[in-house]
Amino acid sequence: MNLNGLWDYAIQPKKGFPDRYDGQILVPFSPEAILSGVERQLQPGEYLWYRRLLPVDEMDLFNGSRLILHFGAIDYEADIFLNGNKVTSHRGGYLPIDCDITDFLEIGENELTVRVSDPSDAGFQSRGKQILKRGGIFYTAQSGIWQTVWMEWIPATHIEHITIEPDFDRQEVFIEVDTALCDALPMLRICVMTPDAKQVLFRQSLTPKSNLADVHRHHAQSQSYDFTISIPDELFFPWTPEAPALYPVTVTLGRDEVKTYFALRTYTIELSEDKPVFCLNHKPCFLMGVLDQGYWSDGLMTAPSDEALLYDITTMKKLGFNMMRKHLKVESARWYYHCDRLGMIVCQDMINGGGQYRMPFINYLPTVCPSLARHISDQAYHLFAREDEDARDEWEEELADMIDYLKFFPSIAIWCPFNEGWGQFDSVRIAESIRAQDPTRLIDAASGWFDQGAGDFISVHNYFRRLKVAAGEWKKHKKSRAFFLSEYGGFACHIDGHSSVERIFGYKRYETKEEFSKAYDTLIKEALLPLREQGLSGAVYTQVSDIEEEVNGILTYDRKVVKLQLPETLKESRSKEESSESQPSE
Repeated sequence: MNLNGLWDYAIQPKKGFPDRYDGQILVPFSPEAILSGVERQLQPGEYLWYRRLLPVDEMDLFNGSRLILHFGAIDYEADIFLNGNKVTSHRGGYLPIDCDITDFLEIGENELTVRVSDPSDAGFQSRGKQILKRGGIFYTAQSGIWQTVWMEWIPATHIEHITIEPDFDRQEVFIEVDTALCDALPMLRICVMTPDAKQVLFRQSLTPKSNLADVHRHHAQSQSYDFTISIPDELFFPWTPEAPALYPVTVTLGRDEVKTYFALRTYTIELSEDKPVFCLNHKPCFLMGVLDQGYWSDGLMTAPSDEALLYDITTMKKLGFNMMRKHLKVESARWYYHCDRLGMIVCQDMINGGGQYRMPFINYLPTVCPSLARHISDQAYHLFAREDEDARDEWEEELADMIDYLKFFPSIAIWCPFNEGWGQFDSVRIAESIRAQDPTRLIDAASGWFDQGAGDFISVHNYFRRLKVAAGEWKKHKKSRAFFLSEYGGFACHIDGHSSVERIFGYKRYETKEEFSKAYDTLIKEALLPLREQGLSGAVYTQVSDIEEEVNGILTYDRKVVKLQLPETLKESRSKEESSESQPSE
C-alpha cells in the first residue's frame, strides 16, 4: 500500500509531540520543496513532525502476517512512532528505513507519527550539496521524508532476502534465498528465464530439511537455500548499453513471491595498446558520461514522478551518453532499475559529510595547482574538515550500507567515495574496504584531486585548463590505473523564463542554445575525442540539468528546454564504439 499523499505536519522548537499541527504536507516532498505545499526551511534545532492514520483489518492482524513499513529515505534523524510508542530510530538521510510495526498495531485506526531533525550544513553528517544559505555550486537544504513511503503485509513464512552473484567469466550465477519459516514444510520454488522471457533457464522446487511442525507461528526459524546455475553459450547474453539483457527471476515460498533479475557483465581495467582502459565484458568501452545531481525545480531531490526519472535517462541516452555519474546522492531505487533495463552505466558517488569546508584549500588551491594537491595527505583531518571521529565512523557505516543496498543493480560500474576532497579521509584504507565488500566493481577513490594513489582511476576535474591525459602518472602505478576525466565542461547558458533565480553560475557563458551546442560540439571534437587515442578511459560532462543558480545544464531546471542539439561528433563516437571489435592486449 502506497502511503504517499497528504499527511499532517508541524514544525516546532520542542521535541515532544505537537499540541496541534500546522497543516498538511504532500509526502514524499520535503517541506522546502514547492510540491510539498509548505515551502518552509527546517532550521537546526527545530523538529518536523508528520502524522497520518493507518487502517488495520482484524483478519490481517490475527492471521500471522507481519506489517512492514518502508521509508525510501528521511533526512536526517528520524524517530518513528505508532500509537504513541516508539518503533525505531534512524540516522542518515539517504538510505531506506524498514521496520516491523505489527506488535504496535491496534484493530481499526492506528496513528503513525514521525519526528525529524536535520542540522543541514551546521552538522557533520552526510549531506551532499545541501546548504542553509544556497549559492553557486551548493543548493537549498532539505529535510524530512523525501522518498516514497509504503507498507506491506507479509506472511509469517516469507522470503527475507535474495542474494544474486553473477560470474561473467565462469558463465555462472549464484543465488541464495534467505527465508523465515513458520509453517511445517513450505515449498520453495525458483524459476530463471532468458532475457526475452520465452525460455526457462533454470527451475527447481525444494522443501526445507528441518522439521518445523512444532515451531510457534510467531517465532520464525531461518532457512537458506542456495543455487549455482550454469549458463550455456547459446543462452549467454552479456549486458551492454546497446543490449541491456536482464534475466528474470521468480522466487516463491508458500504465499510469498518475489520477482527480481540479474545481468551478466564484468567491469575491469585492462591494457589496450599498452594503455590501461575501462573495459566492459573485457572489451574497451569509452565512458561518455554526464554528471547527474538529481535535482528538480519543484521537488528538489525528489523527482515529481517516475516519468521524470525516466526522462533524464532517456534524454541523455539519445544525446549519446552511455554513463551517468550519480553525484553526491543516492537516488530512488526506480532510477537504478531504469538504468539497468535501458542500458545506462552508473558511477555512484557516496555522499560527502564533515564540518565546514575551507574552500580556498579544498577547491581553489587544487584548481590553480593540481599537482600540489596530489601531494597532500588526506590523513590531515583538520584540512578536510574531518576532525570528528564519530562523524567519520558514521560516514563509513553509511558507505557500507549504501554499497549493500545498491550492489544488486548491475548498471553500477564504479564506486566513488570522495569528491574534490569534501570531507575526504583515509582514502587508501577506504578503497581497500570497498574492494573487500564488493570486488566486482571499480573504484574512483578520490574524484577530482587529492589523489592518494588508491583505486582504479587517475581521476581529474578540469574546467579551466587544456584537456590532456597525464600519461606519466601511469608509470607511477605500473599502468594499473586508467585515466578518467571525472568532471569537465560546465558551459553556462541561461534560458529566459526557465530559471527560478536571478544570479547565475557557470564556467563559460553562452547566450543561445546554438552557441552552447556549437561550443560543446567543438569541445568534444577537438579536445576530448582525440584523447581517447592517448588512453583516456572516460569523461563526465557537467551536467544533466540547471540547478538553482547553476545554469550549466544540458536541460533547463524545469526540464522544458533541451539546450544541446544532438552533435554529430557524439553520434560518430557512439557508432565507432558499437562497431569496434578490438580486444585488450594480454
